[in-house]
Amino acid sequence: MCILTKKNSFVLLLGTGSSILSALQDLSWLSKSKVEKQLQIISVLQWVLTFLIMGVACTVILMYILCTDCWVITSVYLAWLVFDWNTPKKGGRRSQWVRNWAVWRYFRDYFPIRLVKTHNLMTNRNYIFGYHPHGIMGLGAFCNFSTEATGVGQKFPGIRPYLATLAGNFRMPILRDYLMSGGICPVNRDTIDYILSKNGNGNAIVIVVGGAAESLNCTPGKYSVTLRNRKGFVKLALRHGADLVPVYSFGENEVYKQVIFEEGSWGRWVQKKFQKYVGFAPCIFHGRGLFSSNTWGLLPYSKPITTVVGEPITIPKTDHPSQKDIDFYHSLYVSSLLKLFDRYKTKFGLPETEILEVN
Repeated sequence: MCILTKKNSFVLLLGTGSSILSALQDLSWLSKSKVEKQLQIISVLQWVLTFLIMGVACTVILMYILCTDCWVITSVYLAWLVFDWNTPKKGGRRSQWVRNWAVWRYFRDYFPIRLVKTHNLMTNRNYIFGYHPHGIMGLGAFCNFSTEATGVGQKFPGIRPYLATLAGNFRMPILRDYLMSGGICPVNRDTIDYILSKNGNGNAIVIVVGGAAESLNCTPGKYSVTLRNRKGFVKLALRHGADLVPVYSFGENEVYKQVIFEEGSWGRWVQKKFQKYVGFAPCIFHGRGLFSSNTWGLLPYSKPITTVVGEPITIPKTDHPSQKDIDFYHSLYVSSLLKLFDRYKTKFGLPETEILEVN
């Protein structure tokens, strides 16, 4: 005969609850760290897919809808597109709500990505940030300057960053609106002229100076930038009196592995022709798989990316800068970038003997 007292019942229930809790904790897929890691992977994957296929996918979907009974949806959007066509050239339509999405914090923590401030920026000036290196997708540039995940707004109060990218992206429906919400704008003269001359002060246009040409040479363990003959951004800075700020992102080249074609090879010829006529260069690259870091896939490797914003170079306003002026301030910029790299390289795991190659 078994007699169960209230005290015994309490102990039994307590023991049962502890057993259930222990069993739940043993389920790895429910652990907080596992869930966070999966959210990080999802956040990065959505951006990679956005970068690679969102523009084309949205175009195809809208054209398909146009051929269905819901054709009015596409018609209304296309009418809006015509009306809104020049908005990207005027700095776009940024949304602080989008820039503060939680998804970007998971994106940041996947690598992780960090923004390092070295000097204050005055809000009564405008700036052109030269971002180096390009990498495959410019992940550090996007996270640091098109979202608030790394605190750019808190680190540089009163400064509005605009990440400049290929103008062709803003001809793609839906994609253009998504990009503009983060403060991304076309990298062309009309847009930069408008932001630096008709948008007040405190603007910082982030230009990935090396562009597509630099992306063709990015590979883990290589520290080189395409800059020697890139002087257009210096001319723009002089015309508007915008200070130049060198920015180097340690780790940007480490997150993808790429097949590098030698100069003169058929592969490099195809890449350069594509770059000339389309605006970007097709790269053969890979990262890790979705479910395992030991397989190949589109996800970048989770390597740290640390973006260091250097000291601004004061640039005088010159309506018609001479080539001598452009060359002088370009040389100052190159020197400042090299000093920035040398000052911080050992802090982020590089040997003292490592040098930054300027091509």
